Amino acid sequence: MRQSHQLPLVGLLLFSLIPSQLCEICEVSEENYIRLKPLLNTMNQSKYTRGTSSSANVLLSLQLVGIQNQNLKQKLIQQIKYTVKTRLSQVSSGELALIILALGACRNPAENLIYDYHLIDKLENKFQAEIENMEAHNGNPLTNYYQLSLDVLALCLFNGTYSTTKVVNYFTPENKNYYFGSQFSVDTGAMAVLALTCVKRSLINGQVKTDESNLKNISIYIKSLVEKILSEKKENGLIGNTFSTGEAMQALFVSSDYYHENDWNCQQTLNTVLTEISQGAFSIPIAAAQVLPALMGKTFLDVNKNSSCVSAAGNFSNSTHEPVTVTTPGSQSSISVNYSVTINETYSANVTVPNGSVFLDVMEKAQKMNDTIFGFTMEESSWGPYITSVQGLWASNNDRTYWELLSGGIPLSQGVGSYVVHDGENLEVRWSKY
Repeated sequence: MRQSHQLPLVGLLLFSLIPSQLCEICEVSEENYIRLKPLLNTMNQSKYTRGTSSSANVLLSLQLVGIQNQNLKQKLIQQIKYTVKTRLSQVSSGELALIILALGACRNPAENLIYDYHLIDKLENKFQAEIENMEAHNGNPLTNYYQLSLDVLALCLFNGTYSTTKVVNYFTPENKNYYFGSQFSVDTGAMAVLALTCVKRSLINGQVKTDESNLKNISIYIKSLVEKILSEKKENGLIGNTFSTGEAMQALFVSSDYYHENDWNCQQTLNTVLTEISQGAFSIPIAAAQVLPALMGKTFLDVNKNSSCVSAAGNFSNSTHEPVTVTTPGSQSSISVNYSVTINETYSANVTVPNGSVFLDVMEKAQKMNDTIFGFTMEESSWGPYITSVQGLWASNNDRTYWELLSGGIPLSQGVGSYVVHDGENLEVRWSKY
């Protein structure tokens, strides 16, 4: 535990010059709660879905919003407890941080698991391993900066031990880990804003000891990251893409003193997200869970183990039904796409698949046609399957390499298991660096 200390007068003067970060929040009105039902139905599917991140994200979302679905919550807690008891060493740092946030989001018996299994101590060790890997491998963490931000956020909220100086050294806004190639990652930046805001508040409140330059730098970092997030705002109000918008909203909620009122129309973003929900955009439990808190005016900084797990919003979940599988009418005829693998050169083939197929179906069909050229491996995740290798060439965190999915030369925001392909489309899997 870190000792509290009284701030020197010069420190107090410095703090007075830094934005207070009062929240500027818009949220779904009570009469529009019905429009969130698809999210709740999707989240209800998480009890049938494997994946620690999915279970923890859904539980955290339910706890933050105050939804009273005890049956689902208990199933999620049991899934998380099983992971903690049997495979905690295999859990990544960010997954463990999510587990801590979910179990301790509000006052409930499940939070005892955090202390019974010494989860905060274990997160401190996993976070230190991330730092050591960055020091040994040119600044590359074992996982990614989204997970590192979750680590810092959980350690900050639950009084874990971390080095403020290390945070300042590694979370500079120009760090390569915020980017995929030249593209700024909105959800990574947003999670960093939440983590840095928590650290900043701890410094201001005197809970953490540091020198004044660290506090000043953290404030500068938040401002710069917020500017980068806002620069990714689309004309329709989405920020980054559909799936990063919820976390971007959370970041902007807690940093409203770092931008002007006319820099972001929160209500426009909210309305566009509601439209996306009606069109079935958030069809994966983890995607639904990540967007719901912001729509209800909540952020991960609202995690408070002393608060109640009940809110007025809890009532609107009472009539949620079990998910129903809907078969879309239409032709079952085949379609033809052009599929390419690009490494140093491009290998292409025309692939025929049933109408309604996803990107993964195309890759599997191509692999059957020519395993040498189109052979690949994949792993399951909470977001669905992702590609780990093609032609025996493996993605690597240390080398910052991955397999990028594109259509018509444009990167896709959906995964290989969810993007539905179209007749005549030019699909590509490209060996890329980020």
